[in-house]
Amino acid sequence: MSMRQRAALLGLVLLAAVLPNTVAAQAQSLAGTWKLNTAKSKYDPATLAATSSNVTYTFTDKSVTTTIDQVNAKGQKSHTAYTATLDGVDSPWKGTIDGKPNMTQDAISFKKLDANTYHVENKLKGKVTTITHIVVAADGKSRTSTTNGTNSEGVKIHNVAVYDKP
Repeated sequence: MSMRQRAALLGLVLLAAVLPNTVAAQAQSLAGTWKLNTAKSKYDPATLAATSSNVTYTFTDKSVTTTIDQVNAKGQKSHTAYTATLDGVDSPWKGTIDGKPNMTQDAISFKKLDANTYHVENKLKGKVTTITHIVVAADGKSRTSTTNGTNSEGVKIHNVAVYDKP
């Protein structure tokens, strides 16, 4: 193999190694850890407000892994973890409240609409309960998650949660 062929082959190998990271980097506006800004957030009904929430998103080229730790208005600690594809297909969802299984949801679909906008459908037994629209600010320092729908207890909700990157 000539020196020129070796250089070309090495260039292709490097390109192949970098390309998946470039694709994953396109989803980076939401990537990282986010902390709830309770002063800027609004919950309707207010009795369902979170008093604290930390959310971490980790992306690959085709999926997002999400971890949510929060405390609700009743002082209960909840933990959620899931991995979903970015194409809106249903994925399993698991959560706990004070260490016990959270049975209010069993699936989620997550769709990337553009570089800063995501559409999330929360589901229980195949039925959409709530829809969350996530918009990351152009500067990447904050995001707004607007959730509408009816929770598993039949309560209509409209939440606008603002998160900051610490």
